[in-house]
Amino acid sequence: MAFSSTGLVTVCASKSGNAPNMYLYKTADTQATVNTVSYFDSIASLLNVGDIIFVYDSTTPSLVLTYVNAVSSAGVVDIADGTTVSATDTD
Repeated sequence: MAFSSTGLVTVCASKSGNAPNMYLYKTADTQATVNTVSYFDSIASLLNVGDIIFVYDSTTPSLVLTYVNAVSSAGVVDIADGTTVSATDTD
């Protein structure tokens, strides 16, 4: 699938530019799909290197913590592989 702006919300925005912005992105796409270079190109103007993105895969469900690794002058966005946040529900 492709990036859908309806799944993106800003969790916090850095007013001074000294800290990363944080986003939550909900999608039915797998982390492998989301981690593809250029997945977030349509919002390249919003993203900065170091911005944090929590990616919630609503199909699995799973949550991955990642960050913007690069944004080129041509608007190509690359994110880090990320770390899956897992939980155990023993009840």
